Amino acid sequence: MSVLPWMIGRMTHGSQGALQALASQHLSPENAEKWLGLLRPGARLEATAAPDGGVGRLGGLPALPAGAEWPAWDGHGPLSFIASVDCARLPAAELDIDLPAAGTLLFFYFDGRLDDGDALVLTEDRESWAGARVLYVAADEKVAERGIPAGLTPYPVAPLAARVEMTATEPWHPSVRAAFAPGAPLGNRYDHPVCSQEFLDALWEFDDEVGHQIGGHAHSVQNPVEIEIAEAVLDDEVSWDDPRLSEEAGNWVLLAQFDSEDAADMMWGDAGALYWLIRPEDLAERRFERAMFTWQCS
Repeated sequence: MSVLPWMIGRMTHGSQGALQALASQHLSPENAEKWLGLLRPGARLEATAAPDGGVGRLGGLPALPAGAEWPAWDGHGPLSFIASVDCARLPAAELDIDLPAAGTLLFFYFDGRLDDGDALVLTEDRESWAGARVLYVAADEKVAERGIPAGLTPYPVAPLAARVEMTATEPWHPSVRAAFAPGAPLGNRYDHPVCSQEFLDALWEFDDEVGHQIGGHAHSVQNPVEIEIAEAVLDDEVSWDDPRLSEEAGNWVLLAQFDSEDAADMMWGDAGALYWLIRPEDLAERRFERAMFTWQCS
């Protein structure tokens, strides 16, 4: 079971005031207050021309500890380096996830350039999970920029600047459904003003960009990415009307998402995006190897 194509859309981000005005225009005061209470702060990342003023970058080469191996997918080859994020420069105090105060997050993904897209990293294929990795490098570790493995070409460097914005998610996301229609089928539209075409159109006209982001609600291109992750973790052994799927989806938060980006010559499928999610307890324990990956495109 899934939402119909005409229901799929990208949820929005913006200032608290702008989203409050939008909700007040289309929802009752009670529903607007409840909907606004479900917003989450996220660090929106944008390509910038200021190389020294950002919180990280897309592309280039990673700085790895001397003893660390370049991440690889056994039997397929090395992963491409996607992004680096300096935790000390993130506005972490304004977010609602427990990010490290310092250190660097490095994101790698087997993007198909080595095999012309023959092997895909898919949430439903456990053997492919090694095709996406997050590495955390502590601030006190000695690092050096690592040369690119044979066969790969680094993506162009695109420095990233950050700003905190509030993020919303789909009405059929488990957290919103639980607030407004807990008995409604998971991942489907239900009879409530937050699912009205008027409100959905207003949201999507307000903002239709996935973008790059740390924390906050994921901006899914298709169904909520949390449901994809939950299905994979549960080995696709539960139906969409099984409460265990909704419960598991609620156990994951967005760590990072990286959109297709012209400045870094990155294109994920048909203008898609890459997502890394993690359980809050694993984030608190800095177990980034337990982060889960998925990707979506139009």
